[in-house]
Amino acid sequence: MPPAPLTTGDDETVPMGDLPRARATPTVAARLRGSMPIHVDAYMAGGMASGVLARAGSLREVLEHDGVLTLERVQWQPLDGRPGPSSGVSIPIDDVLIASADEEPSVPVHASWHGIRLEVGPYLVEGEMATLPGFDPGRALTRPSGEFIQLLEVRIGRRTGPGTSTDPKPIGHLALVNRYGVESVACDLMLGFFFPGAEMIHSDVAETGAV
Repeated sequence: MPPAPLTTGDDETVPMGDLPRARATPTVAARLRGSMPIHVDAYMAGGMASGVLARAGSLREVLEHDGVLTLERVQWQPLDGRPGPSSGVSIPIDDVLIASADEEPSVPVHASWHGIRLEVGPYLVEGEMATLPGFDPGRALTRPSGEFIQLLEVRIGRRTGPGTSTDPKPIGHLALVNRYGVESVACDLMLGFFFPGAEMIHSDVAETGAV
């Protein structure tokens, strides 16, 4: 089922966006001074909306606590269609498959890193997932509580068929993936609790393109 139409700041219905360009990350000093808004690329079934968060707070706070992701100064890049600007947009959180931001990630101290490949909607997502050393998802007492999983060093391609896609391109240092929208997972960990309903493929995804 296609996602519900999005609403712009001018109360107009607009199409959804496409794959983004890599962008420069603001310095930590600029972020601490509060002079730089958080830039977000939000990927949906129809494409990608690129803009800045309309309120203070981190991207994860917005995704986990607000009912909608509201962006300002939006550029639309539809998967099929002509891109164009919009003054603002409010996207239902459940329609957000992937969201990347130019903010600093929260990473466990002495984290272990696991290459991971996800198929979610029309996208193939590759990145690195952090866990605590010795983490065993089958024995862990805690379970993921939020709707989104954090990945670092993320690359995205467009799926072209079963198990195939365009070459994944870097989209930024941090991305949050809607774990309920994931269809398949390739990783050296069995992550069924993290991605309910997704196909699990036990694989070492240590390098781009390796399965």
